[in-house]
Amino acid sequence: MEADGARELAAATRIAEDVVMPHAEQWDRDCLWPEPALRALQAAKLGGLVVPERFGGLGRGLLGLLQVCEALGRADGSTALCFGMHCVAAACIAAKATADQAERLLAPIAAGRHLTTLALSEPGTGSHFYLPQAKLARVDGGGGYSLHGNKCFVTNGGHADSYVISAVSADESAPPGHFSLLLVAAQSPGLEWGDAWSGWGMRGNSSRAAVLRDVRVAEQNRLGQEGDQIWYVFGVVAPYFLVAMAGTYLGIARRALEEARSHLKRRHYTHTGGALSEIGVLQHRLGMLWANVERTGQLCYWAASCADRGERDALPALCAAKAEVARSVVQVTNGCMTLSGGSAYRDGALLQRLLRDARAADVMSPTTDLLYTWLGRALLDLPLLGE
Repeated sequence: MEADGARELAAATRIAEDVVMPHAEQWDRDCLWPEPALRALQAAKLGGLVVPERFGGLGRGLLGLLQVCEALGRADGSTALCFGMHCVAAACIAAKATADQAERLLAPIAAGRHLTTLALSEPGTGSHFYLPQAKLARVDGGGGYSLHGNKCFVTNGGHADSYVISAVSADESAPPGHFSLLLVAAQSPGLEWGDAWSGWGMRGNSSRAAVLRDVRVAEQNRLGQEGDQIWYVFGVVAPYFLVAMAGTYLGIARRALEEARSHLKRRHYTHTGGALSEIGVLQHRLGMLWANVERTGQLCYWAASCADRGERDALPALCAAKAEVARSVVQVTNGCMTLSGGSAYRDGALLQRLLRDARAADVMSPTTDLLYTWLGRALLDLPLLGE
């Protein structure tokens, strides 16, 4: 992180080691939302990590977000995912914030009193998270909007104070693809949550489904103008989401490598006294895994830096970074389990948890296949969205 971000990275690392690591196994085992970790991050004012300084936040860029999520991901993937989604939503609120939104939403976020998150995915559109089917309708008499629809895989679901939600624009004369973003308060009547999350991996992220039944949204809780959602998707959501997830999975890969390296160094055969670290093929495999992590990490850091500088190829670079880290983390965690032998397959083993968390990387939208497609279209000077 840039020199003036050293304090934030140090704070995140301390929280990861002191708060997250001691509880991560329990949170995973019992599917517990990592509330102590998120409250500690808020208390350290890291909830405002990406909120601009003019709104009271820390004003860190994508490189700062990458490194904080990496530090958290090394301790627990679910914690990093929950924090990362908060930061993506906070960036959405800040992007075109009105004075009212800055005072009412961004100030509490920066102060650590408000947790937000995204609610874009829907059960019917799959990886096409940018094509909402939820519908807005104008309320007669200038009363804002009525929102109907379904959302799924909402990280921090049922725990956040607000949700950034996408919907079809209320303007009946608007052209196809005219979508809007709104902020829905957690206590809004008509917002109903599905069952608690119980998944194979990322078991603490409280990824839940939500039903929106005539949820009333005030005009001042619209983000930007009606029809701005696609701008938000590629101008805010994609960069911040891709970087947050790249950092999360890079942290998981680094932790797996550390665990496998430690196992090889401490494990000795009782019948010969020889160490696993002395076996050439294991040295070779460990070296390949290290190179995999390092080259992927360099791509992620370069892509985040490109985006912070506003370079032309920043979005393709970010697509490549998240796609490559998704491949890398599965290869590395799987390889580290092989290096660590049967002990890695026991219930409660760290590497088992890391591999389960790693497998989510490919399917979190934008999926790995979709990101490579966007990357190819960008290289061919074609619109990202198209057949």
